Amino acid sequence: MKRLLLVAVLIVCCASLAGGAHAKGAVFVTFLTPSGNIGCGYLSEPGSPPSLRCDIRSGLVPRPRKPPGCHLAWGDRYEMSVTGRVGITCHGDTEILPNARILPYGTRWSRGGFVCRSRESGLLCENRSGHGFFLSRGHSNRF
Repeated sequence: MKRLLLVAVLIVCCASLAGGAHAKGAVFVTFLTPSGNIGCGYLSEPGSPPSLRCDIRSGLVPRPRKPPGCHLAWGDRYEMSVTGRVGITCHGDTEILPNARILPYGTRWSRGGFVCRSRESGLLCENRSGHGFFLSRGHSNRF
């Protein structure tokens, strides 16, 4: 039953993204690391601060505690606003999208107060406040 619910949620989320369900003037940009293990999504909507969330298919290491009341996926995503600290979220979607552009190793991506650097050792992302995270198969951390 849980698997069926998760599949239904993923279908609705993907259809929403493809159909432009975001508010008029919204910007949604995605990218993947070359390995395909990490996918990120940047969202900027009128009236809301921009956000960046990155999922790691292999999971956060070490695995964090389950968020209270979470009945969906967790332990594989960091999320942050353009200012402030990084959070761990409970979610029913993914940022690992197959048609996202690849961010080659040794390059950087920046937009709306965020900067991410793709390296063979992992992905490092920071916000305007200097907070951010590092993701790799071997370890992950927030700062």
